[in-house]
Amino acid sequence: GRMQDMHEEATRVLAQADAPGAGLSKSARTQQNKVLSSLLDHWSGLSVFVDHPEVPMDNNRGENSIRTPVTGRKNDYGSGSIWSAELAATLFAILQTLVLWGINPRHWLLDYLTACAENGASPPAQIDAFLPWAMDDARRADLRRPYACRAPPAEPLPIGEDT
Repeated sequence: GRMQDMHEEATRVLAQADAPGAGLSKSARTQQNKVLSSLLDHWSGLSVFVDHPEVPMDNNRGENSIRTPVTGRKNDYGSGSIWSAELAATLFAILQTLVLWGINPRHWLLDYLTACAENGASPPAQIDAFLPWAMDDARRADLRRPYACRAPPAEPLPIGEDT
């Protein structure tokens, strides 16, 4: 098929690239060879989705899920505080787990922090109630509900000194 044809063409071009009079400068041939060699070296991974349609063509979901932690890494450790970087990493892991389970992180955080406050500003002794895989279905469903936004006021708020 097309993928096999592309592989064969890349192999042919790479084999001819070093031939005298290939039409490219030595520098351009070197760059082309690097690209084609890399393509051929990684071919099985780059084309796995052809034989296995259940494998997505890209990894956008995975890459997007770590974008915030990766871009924030410098800022989280920017103060030189190791504990803040560790806290950020832990929170990202927890929040991403909640998202993967379909749980609204705002509801979960409110629930967890309320439990901490009720326990004298300490984490609850029993953590299972906060683990998505250990929650009963009703609790998980309750934490999955959307976060309610405030409705705008029925009348515009007055602005200016006349009010």
